[in-house]
Amino acid sequence: MLFQRRKPLDLILETAGKRALTRQLGAFDLTMLGIGAVIGTGIFVLTAVAASKAGPGMMYSFIIAGIVCALTALIYSEIAAMVPVSGSAYTYSYAVLGEMIAWMVGWALILEYAVAAGAVSVGWSGYANGFLAQHGFGLPEFLTAGPFWIEHVKDRGDVVHLVDGVAHKGGFNLIAFLLAFAVTGLLVAGTSKSAKVTAVLVMIKIVALMAFIALAFPKVQSANFQPMLPNGWGTPLSGVGVLGAAASIFFAYVGFDAVSTAAEETKNPNRNIPIGLIGSLAVCTVIYLLVAYTAVGSMGAQPGGPLSGSKEPLAFVLRQIGHPMVGDLVGFAAILALPSVVLMMMFGQTRILFTMSRDGLLPDKLSSVHPKFHTPHVITWITGIFVAFFAALFPVDILADISNAGTLFAFAAVAIGVMVLRKTEPNRPRPFRTPLVWIVGPLAIAGCVLLFFSLGWNPTIKFFCFWAILGLLVYFLYARRRSHLAPGNEHMLHGVITEKLPADPLVHEGPSTGP
Repeated sequence: MLFQRRKPLDLILETAGKRALTRQLGAFDLTMLGIGAVIGTGIFVLTAVAASKAGPGMMYSFIIAGIVCALTALIYSEIAAMVPVSGSAYTYSYAVLGEMIAWMVGWALILEYAVAAGAVSVGWSGYANGFLAQHGFGLPEFLTAGPFWIEHVKDRGDVVHLVDGVAHKGGFNLIAFLLAFAVTGLLVAGTSKSAKVTAVLVMIKIVALMAFIALAFPKVQSANFQPMLPNGWGTPLSGVGVLGAAASIFFAYVGFDAVSTAAEETKNPNRNIPIGLIGSLAVCTVIYLLVAYTAVGSMGAQPGGPLSGSKEPLAFVLRQIGHPMVGDLVGFAAILALPSVVLMMMFGQTRILFTMSRDGLLPDKLSSVHPKFHTPHVITWITGIFVAFFAALFPVDILADISNAGTLFAFAAVAIGVMVLRKTEPNRPRPFRTPLVWIVGPLAIAGCVLLFFSLGWNPTIKFFCFWAILGLLVYFLYARRRSHLAPGNEHMLHGVITEKLPADPLVHEGPSTGP
């Protein structure tokens, strides 16, 4: 009985039938959407984190993370095309793997979205304070990093509460905290983004990265690549080496699911979805490799070096190699474009929690809609408060790793679900079918598991285990008996809660920007 509670797939699809969308997106549109969704804080900030873990070998890390994402994206797009409704991996798992697994996936997605929003806020604050410091207005250290700011020690490979051998003086990341609260206010008020504004933000990020590559490439020296693998390939649970860096910079690729979520609006999805997925990931991987190559080659990237400790690595490199003005412009580009990423992450989080509330797994109050703004204001403020304090108290690398843990768990669950559905409902229409699913699926799961354990036991996996145990307790003590699938609550399945949210402008008005 424990795994038999499933929300009927046909009932879920009724939701999609009430909101038909026009098929108007082609392969190029999807590729641009994917590029805009992927490029963000990961490359602008986590380059320094990758350098601290893998040194010049971080170039291999970008390739490994890209391959795992490509495999997962192919799997993800099949179920997204079949079930084009809100709720993401949570909804898919509910239909295929049952309520308890769906709850755990939804619980893990809190790490993917809310913690990721905190990570982006911290990344943005590093560029913002760096820009202010260049013009004489930088904030003091205790207002730029929280008390839990920690770094990896090169000779031990573990994590300690020390910086340069002494306790860190950080107290509260004020800029990150204020950004998270500002975005929360905008979401409560019902802020949307137009396609034109979004397209401009995408171009700003691409131009900034192209400028970095063009100026840093001539400064590349072969000596800066030695030793290539100072921490080796890494071992499970160590959190360092090439695999440790790949697990961290997986964050740089998250967002590709924006392509698969547009399946309902895609012309000829069998052809255009794989082109959009693979095309956008291929373009981003090439850009990431060029950025990594020029950053490493122009000034070195050994663990413990200046690049590995920078909070604004791309702007820092340009300033160090003699282009301070362009460095400021690249920093300004990140400042301008990255807040929209926080907005998208928090938007996604509130909508997933809203869906879980409507299924009865969370309190009904969380799915209440503001009478004036028509937004889920209660859950938005709760999410915003948690995001703001995450950002104020923790560093970007720890937040990104915790977010990756939740994302990898959810992606693995989706891959399992797709293969299960191939067996249980082989004749159900599939607008897009994953090629070689019995090869791609297991490889995607294996890749997610490998990266998950490469995140390191302390603190990432340890925190995830605590979070998972807490989630199970909440499920069995509260959510299971309140579920609309629980005995006596079945009448709720057909929509006692009738409040609806506005259409999702972050997906359907143009390319979104991701982490």
